[in-house]
Amino acid sequence: MTRVLATGTFDLLHPGHVFFLTQARSLGDELYVLVARDSMIKHKARPIVPEGQRLEMISAFGVVDKALLGSESDIFEPLKEIDPDIIVLGHDQFFDTGELQKSLGERGFKAKVVRVDDAMKCELCSSGRIIKRVLERYGQNEE
Repeated sequence: MTRVLATGTFDLLHPGHVFFLTQARSLGDELYVLVARDSMIKHKARPIVPEGQRLEMISAFGVVDKALLGSESDIFEPLKEIDPDIIVLGHDQFFDTGELQKSLGERGFKAKVVRVDDAMKCELCSSGRIIKRVLERYGQNEE
């Protein structure tokens, strides 16, 4: 049985997330998803949707076998429990595939890192684009 692990923030869910998780699921027999903790997101703005709610939404996706919150201190910590065969990165995730593969090996993990280079092409297949559209439509000062 091949266990696949996908990770992400998954803020403001959109069809691009569905596409990514479907692509990840196609690589194995079961799909685990790590939802990034609010405290660990440092490469972009903090999510709008709280981590517990993001976890609940990802857990509801039919292609996901199990969703978990990531660690608040070490991104590699949950891998001990999950023991993935494949770790899938999305086209826009900031990790360097080679560096991640090297770091995994140094920690004793044998998972292969794969990047899904394809992206769904649609106007609002990005949380950032959704936020931009909302701000354009409703203004930055309105609630």
